[in-house]
Parts: sequence; C-alpha cells; structure tokens
Amino acid sequence: MKKYLFAVLFVVTSITTGQAQRMLPKQKGLEISTGTLSYDSPGRNYYLNIGLTVNDRNGNYKLWALEYTHQYSKYKGLRIPQETYSMEGGYSFYLLGDIPRNISLNTAITGLIGYETINRGTDILYDGAKILNEENFIYGAGGKLSIEAYLSNHLVLLLQAKAKLFWGTSLEQLRPSAGVGLRYNF
Repeated sequence: MKKYLFAVLFVVTSITTGQAQRMLPKQKGLEISTGTLSYDSPGRNYYLNIGLTVNDRNGNYKLWALEYTHQYSKYKGLRIPQETYSMEGGYSFYLLGDIPRNISLNTAITGLIGYETINRGTDILYDGAKILNEENFIYGAGGKLSIEAYLSNHLVLLLQAKAKLFWGTSLEQLRPSAGVGLRYNF
C-alpha cells in the first residue's frame, strides 16, 4: 500500500511543481510523427517526420524537420511507388489553450525543399508502358494545425493536420495529411 501511496504522491508533485517550466524561450524539443496521406489506402500511403523545435515567446516556436513520404499509384493491378524526401523550416504560432499550457492549439507556416522519385527510377513498366511523370527537385510551402497536449513536463502528444503545396512536381501539387506524434522537450 505504501508503494502505491508514494507513486500517487510522486505523480501529483511532478504535475504541480513543474508547470512553470513549460515553453521556456530557447528550450529545444525533438519531435517524431507519423500519419496517413489519403483515405483510399491509409496503411500504404504514409509519412514519417523527425524535427527539432526551439521555443520562442508566448507559446510560439521555430521548427525544422526532415520528412519521408511514401504513397502508391495504381496501374492495372500494379502499385507504383512514389517517394518524397523533404526538408522544411518554419514558425508555429500559439492560437489558444489553457493557462498552464496543458493543451494548446497551434498553427504553423513552413517552407519546403526536397526530391521526389517515382517507381524508384524505373520508367518502363512490365507491359512496356512508360511513366511520363519525372523525378524532380521540388519546393513549396506548407501549413499545419496541431493540438498539443502535455503528458508530462517534457513529453507532448501531437495531433496534426497538414497541407503542403509543391511546385516543380509532375505529381499532385496539394498534398494533405493527418497524423500523430510525440515531442520531447529538453
């Protein structure tokens, strides 16, 4: 019984004593997230993202991230892979939330550069058809709306909705996605 009492006491004191340490200016965080790109085959069209955040004032923060996106196009029962490797940098603005910042709503604006590959560089398919889309260096802009909930003073759960607009691509320019992630603030 004593160990349960000490466990509850530890949790309560860690929640109440450290809330003033959240979102300190220049505090850094490491963020990992994943999500889906479309509703037609959510298990096959996904993204993986790893990023760094640096807190600014009033709940705002700068962010830099690397992202890998993998999706398929269908052609006569064949799935043609499309992969995008991108880097983004931007700024996230605090919109609203509770006073101790347990839960907050943020929006971000980012700039993007990257490279996309189609069918891993193979232009000719098994039936002799030629893929007309080309591999390219791409650039663009992105926007993100995220709900951020502190699980502890250092661990943050993220629910995100993102949209990216790419130029220099022969594929679709607007690419929406939704996902979840975790951030650890140092």
